[in-house]
Amino acid sequence: MIRFIKGQLMKIEDDRVVVMTGGVGYEILLPEIVRKTYQGKKEGEDTVELFISFQQTAQQPKPVLIGFNSEIEREFFERLIQVKNIGPVMATRAMTVPVSMIASAIEERDVATVKKLKGIGTRKAEMIISELHGKMGKYALIREDERQFVETFADVRKQVEDVLVKQLGHSRPEAAKMVAEAYTRNPRVSTPEELFEEVYRGQKEVSNPDSGNESL
Repeated sequence: MIRFIKGQLMKIEDDRVVVMTGGVGYEILLPEIVRKTYQGKKEGEDTVELFISFQQTAQQPKPVLIGFNSEIEREFFERLIQVKNIGPVMATRAMTVPVSMIASAIEERDVATVKKLKGIGTRKAEMIISELHGKMGKYALIREDERQFVETFADVRKQVEDVLVKQLGHSRPEAAKMVAEAYTRNPRVSTPEELFEEVYRGQKEVSNPDSGNESL
C-alpha cells in the first residue's frame, strides 16, 4: 500500500497532480487545502512530498491516491471518511478550509460552519458532528494549518483588493477598508468569491442602512 510519495512534479491539474518517482507517474487527488500550497510550483522542476491515503472501495473500485502535506492531515481525512455516506472523493472535495477549523467546528457543534464545506448539507453536517464530536480535539490544535490559512488569507485579500482597484474603479484605501470590514463581519470567508459576496453585502448595508428594519 502506498503511504508516501516523493518525486518530481510533472503536471498540475484542477484537482490533482502527477508525481514522477521511480519511473512511474502517480496521479494524486489533492484537497483544496493542499492545492493552495502548490501555487507557484513549477511542473517538471519542483520536487514534492505527499502523505498518501490509498483508497479503493466497492463503490470506487479504481484505486485513488489522495495527497496531503502532513501525516496529521491524512489522519484527519481517514477519520472523516469513517462517517456514514462520506466517501473518499466527497471528503477530498469537502476539505476546503484548514483541518483545525473543521475540527473546532465539530467540537463546538457548529453546524453552520461544517455546512460551508463543499458538498456538505445540513444532514451530512449533523451526521459528521454526531459521529466525530469529542474526537477532534487533537486536530483542532494543529498550528501548521493555521499558518497555511494565514498565507491563503493574505493571498485572497490581495486578489480581491486588486480587482476592486484595477477593474472596478475603487481607490486602494477604499478597497482595503471594504475588505477589512468584510473580514470583520465574517472572518471565516476563505475564497475570493466568498469575500466579494461579503464586500457586496457590506456595501448594500451602507447604501440601505434601514433595510431589514421595520418602522415602529
